[in-house]
Amino acid sequence: MTDFSFATSLSLMRRTAPFVIFRMAVYFGIAVAYVLATGTGAGIGWGVGAFGDADFRASTTFWGGGIGFASVAAVLYFLREYILYMVKAGHIAVMVELLDNQTLPEGRGQIAHAQNVVKERFAQSSTLFALDQLIKGVLRMITGLLQGLASFLPIPGTQGLMRVLRAYLRVAVGLIDEVILAHLIRTRSDNPWKDAQSALVLYAQNAKPMLINAAVITLVTWALALLVFVIMLAPAGAVVYMIPGAWSAGGFVFAILFAWAVKVALIEPFAIACLLQAFFKVTEGQVPNPEWEAKLQGASTKFRKLGERAVGWATGGRAAQENTGA
Repeated sequence: MTDFSFATSLSLMRRTAPFVIFRMAVYFGIAVAYVLATGTGAGIGWGVGAFGDADFRASTTFWGGGIGFASVAAVLYFLREYILYMVKAGHIAVMVELLDNQTLPEGRGQIAHAQNVVKERFAQSSTLFALDQLIKGVLRMITGLLQGLASFLPIPGTQGLMRVLRAYLRVAVGLIDEVILAHLIRTRSDNPWKDAQSALVLYAQNAKPMLINAAVITLVTWALALLVFVIMLAPAGAVVYMIPGAWSAGGFVFAILFAWAVKVALIEPFAIACLLQAFFKVTEGQVPNPEWEAKLQGASTKFRKLGERAVGWATGGRAAQENTGA
C-alpha cells in the first residue's frame, strides 16, 4: 500500500504541461549542445589530424570531441543555480499549488507565476542554491548511515546487495531535497533555513514509510529509464555515424545523454510528484520530534550549519544572506 497515486502524478504532469515543455526545451537543448560541441570538436580534430598519419588523426579526433563535450559540461556547471531556481523549483511550486487545489494560469503564464512564487520564497538564486547544497549534505549523511548499517548485515553476496542498495537510495533519497523545497513553498516559509531543518526531521522520523514508497517509485523509474535508453540507441547511433573518426563508440554515450534528457525532463518530475504526495500525506499533522532533531544535530555538520543560518536569518541577517548567497 503506497501513500501516493500514479494517476494523480500523471494528472499533475498533464496540468503542468507548460512547465513540462519548458523542462524538455531546457534539457533537450543541453543534450543537443553536447552533441553539437562534441561533433564540432571531433570535426576540428579530424581536420587537424590530416597533418599526420592515421593514428594521429584518430587521436586528434577523439580529443577534439572530448574537449567539446567537456566545454559544455563546464558551462552547465556555472548554470546549475539558474536551472535549480528557474526550472526545478518552479515546477515544484506549481505541483504544490495543484496538490492544494489552487488554480493556476494557463500556458506560458504558468511559468511566470511559478517563478514569482519561487522568488517570493527565495529572493536570490544563490540563497536557494546554498540551502539546497546544505540539505543534500544532510541527506548524504543519512544515505551513508543506511549504507553503513547494511554493510554490517551477515548476508551472503553483500557486495551485490550494496550496489543495488546504493542505486535504490539514489532515487529514494536523491530527490528528497526537492521535496524539502516543496515543503518550504507549501508552508510559505519565512525562515527557509529553520524550516528546512524541520522538514529534514520530519523525513527522518518517517524514513520507513518514505523508503517503502520510494521502493515502488524506484522500480517504475528504473523500468522507464531502461526503456528510454534502448529507444535512444538508434538515434544516438545515427548521430555518431555523422561524426568522423574515432567516435564510433560514442553511440552508447549519446544514448545515455539522450536518455538522461528524457529522465530529467519527464521521469524525474513524475517521481517527484509521487514523492510529494507521499511526504505530504505521511507527515500531515506531525511536528518534528526533538529526539530526531537531536540525532541529526549530533550526526551532521550540515544540519548544524542550517541551524546557524536560521539564527542569522531570524536576527536580521536575511538581507545580508540574500546579498551574499550565504
